[in-house]
Amino acid sequence: MFAHRKNPLDPDAATETPEAVFLNRRKWLAAAGLGLGAAGIGGYWGWRRWRGSDEEVIAGGEVETVPVQAAAGHREGTDETPRQSLHDAFPAPRDTRFSYGRAETDRADAARYTNFYEFSSLKSTWRYVDEFQPYPWTIQVGGLCRNALKFDLDEFHGTYSDELVERQYRHRCVERWAMAVPWTGIPLARLLRDADPLPAATHVRFVSFFRPDEASQQQYTEYPWPYEEGLTIDEAMNDLTLLTTGVYGRPLLKQHGAPIRLVVPWKYGFKSIKSIDRIELIDHEPATFWSTLSPDAYPFQSNVEPHVPRPWPQDEEWMLGTNEVFPTKLYNGYADQVAGLYRA
Repeated sequence: MFAHRKNPLDPDAATETPEAVFLNRRKWLAAAGLGLGAAGIGGYWGWRRWRGSDEEVIAGGEVETVPVQAAAGHREGTDETPRQSLHDAFPAPRDTRFSYGRAETDRADAARYTNFYEFSSLKSTWRYVDEFQPYPWTIQVGGLCRNALKFDLDEFHGTYSDELVERQYRHRCVERWAMAVPWTGIPLARLLRDADPLPAATHVRFVSFFRPDEASQQQYTEYPWPYEEGLTIDEAMNDLTLLTTGVYGRPLLKQHGAPIRLVVPWKYGFKSIKSIDRIELIDHEPATFWSTLSPDAYPFQSNVEPHVPRPWPQDEEWMLGTNEVFPTKLYNGYADQVAGLYRA
């Protein structure tokens, strides 16, 4: 079962017609005559309304945030002074070791075109996330470790706010679209070191939320909810693997996986699980959402490898917003940092 869509630039496979394709079609209609041209113009403005303005796309994913407290935790009835809001953590200092090697994707373009199957199989996820409430939120770390952890968002930011960094990462979807965006977070290794894994821990399982009342697609049983993903312990401890709470210098939008998600830039995007609820250290390779549905197309490792079709050719990628086409790089261009993980 191949649940992902083909390259949306292919006219026979698109869920939503890209602007460049639509505008070319408008030119053809105009050449065919005034009547058809008028119809094309009407269709164009209808498409523009469905596409949404940049402001609508951003506003559709923003969340009302609760105050962020210090690590000790402000509590009602005490004299402790809370920080003003989650937004105080942003923008974080930029990690200058990282750069895209191409133009940054426009914030609205990145927010307009996303995968989040809990809400919709369409790319316009921002239209379907109104009921989702990412605040308050709790994340737990447990399993094969000496120090199980449990944070609400106040405590997480109070503990790690001084270590938040912004990194310019390339992001590659298995559907062949790509973007270049600045994520804000901490290396996952930092959190795992605090949990202190036992020697028996070989893998890390990530589990997202299950709230059918807020995520309508979770009411249907053809998918193995909740969404789960996994990494080997070595992949999880690699410095590139980022536990992320922000993007573009602001808290994550709902369609980007608010309030906390994983970013693994050398793997296809479905490995970067959104809206994480639990992290578990385990002693075996876990089943994951997409590998359960189609293990041949979406195997556990799923590194960006241009010579391996999964489930269609991966030698090229196109950028959100500009439709620029680039050759796909091994490990999405991060071979220097991760190739050693896969050498025999």
